[in-house]
Amino acid sequence: MVSDILQPGLRVVFCGINPGKSSAHLGMPFAHPANRFWKVLHLAGFTDRQLKPEEAQKMLDYGCGVTKLVDRPTVQASEVGLHELREGGRGLITKMQDYQPRALAILGKQAFEQAFSQRGAKWGKQEVTVGDTEVWILPNPSGLSRITLDKLVESYRELDQALVVRGR
Repeated sequence: MVSDILQPGLRVVFCGINPGKSSAHLGMPFAHPANRFWKVLHLAGFTDRQLKPEEAQKMLDYGCGVTKLVDRPTVQASEVGLHELREGGRGLITKMQDYQPRALAILGKQAFEQAFSQRGAKWGKQEVTVGDTEVWILPNPSGLSRITLDKLVESYRELDQALVVRGR
C-alpha cells in the first residue's frame, strides 16, 4: 500500500494514476527506477535537491503532497478500469475539499479526462477548480511515457512559476 502524503495548505498536490508494482511493493510513491518524478520535481524547482522515493515524506517540507486516483497497483496504468478512475475522481475531489491545496496537478491527460468525464482537455491550468484549488494537467513522468525529460521539466516548471507569481 502506498499512502497519501497530504496536509492542509500545501502549494501543490501531485496526483498519479495508481501505484506501479514497485511502488506498492516498497510502499513508496514513484519508486520504480525508471520513473522520472523525483528528478523532474527537482529540475522544475519544487525541491532544492532530488529526493529519493524513500524520502517522499520530505515533500511536505517543500509544500508538496502526493496522492493517486486509484489505490490498486498495476504493472501499467492502462490496466486501470474506467469505473475505477471515475470512483477515484470523486474521491480526489473530496480529498482536495478537505485539504485545499493551492493547486492539484493530475499526472496524465487521459486519466483526467476519464476520471472527470471530460473531453479535449489541454495541458496546463484548467478552467475547472475544486473550491479554491486550481487544477492542472501535467504529463505523467512514468518511464513508459515517451515524453522527453526536457518537456516534462518545462511543464512542471510552468506550474511552479505560476504558484510563485501568485505569491504561493
